[in-house]
Amino acid sequence: MPARISAVAVFCGSRFGNLPDYRAAAEAMGASLARAGIHLVYGGGDVGLMGTVADAAIAAGGKVTGIIPEFLKAREIMHNGVTDLIVTETMHTRKQKMFALAEAFVVLPGGFGTFDELMEILTWKQLCLHTSPILIVDVAGWAKALVNMLDTAVEQGFASSNARALLEVVPDVESAMKRLCATSSTEATSGRQEERV
Repeated sequence: MPARISAVAVFCGSRFGNLPDYRAAAEAMGASLARAGIHLVYGGGDVGLMGTVADAAIAAGGKVTGIIPEFLKAREIMHNGVTDLIVTETMHTRKQKMFALAEAFVVLPGGFGTFDELMEILTWKQLCLHTSPILIVDVAGWAKALVNMLDTAVEQGFASSNARALLEVVPDVESAMKRLCATSSTEATSGRQEERV
C-alpha cells in the first residue's frame, strides 16, 4: 500500500483577518495535521494565521518547519518554537524550499503574499513541474472572488479548460484533511522536476 502524504505546506495570512472563523480554521488545520502525523511546512512567522497554524500544530505534538527570508525575520517575527527553522536569502528561495519539502499545498485565508504563493505553485503545476494536490479552503466564503478570477481566466481564453482542475476548492478543514489523507505520497510527488522556472 502506498505511503500517505507526510508533509503539507500551508499558505495563509500574516494577519488574522476580520472574522473569527479564519483563526478557528488555522487552529483546526494545524491541530489536524499534527494528529494525522503530517509534517507542517509554513512561512516561519509567529504572527497572524501563520503563527496560529504553527502554534496549533506544536500544541498537538506535530512536526513543524518554518521557512522565512532573512529580511522578514523581524517584520513577521520568526517563530522560535518550531521543530526546524530555515532562513533563506530571498522570498523566491523560501517558496522553492517549501515546494521541495511538501507533498501537498493547502491555502487558508490570506492576502497578497498568500495569493502570490498560490499562483506560483499553481503555475508550476500547469507547467508539469509537479502533480501535488493544491487545496483552497474556502473558510466563510473568503475565496469566492479568488476562484471567480481563476474561472474568468478560463472563460476569457487565458487558460485552458482543464487548467481549473489543477486545484480543488473545499469548504472546510475537515474536507481538506479527508482529501489529504486519501492521497499517496507517490501520487503527490510523481513527475517532480528539480529545475524551477
